[in-house]
Amino acid sequence: MKPNVLLIVASLLSLLLMMVHMTGDVLLQAEGAVKFPIPVIVFVVWLYGTLMLPNRVSGYIIMLLAGLISAGMIVIHARTGVVRQSGGFYFVFTLFAQSTTGWFTAILAARELWLAIRGRRRAAVPVG
Repeated sequence: MKPNVLLIVASLLSLLLMMVHMTGDVLLQAEGAVKFPIPVIVFVVWLYGTLMLPNRVSGYIIMLLAGLISAGMIVIHARTGVVRQSGGFYFVFTLFAQSTTGWFTAILAARELWLAIRGRRRAAVPVG
């Protein structure tokens, strides 16, 4: 499979797992503490970067940042003790899956970003 296709699939899977995770977070929070528009805006930018900008530097940057955020959720929740409070297998499983796909997305996006920047440098340097 081509790396670009893998990156798009991994990014979409990370986005889906992030939405599942955020749903669990919303259910665990106190009523009125949830700021619904903020995650929705992040999800829209993530989805747009994945589907509309998959072969552009801006798309790679969006997917890299989204992958790192997704990968970091398990660390954030482990430090705050939410994992112990939730006690649910499903919640912990989604954290593991989310972190795994997040790292995979970040690695693939960093690779594609590096190749894009390197290709631009080679194209800008005159040969001869």
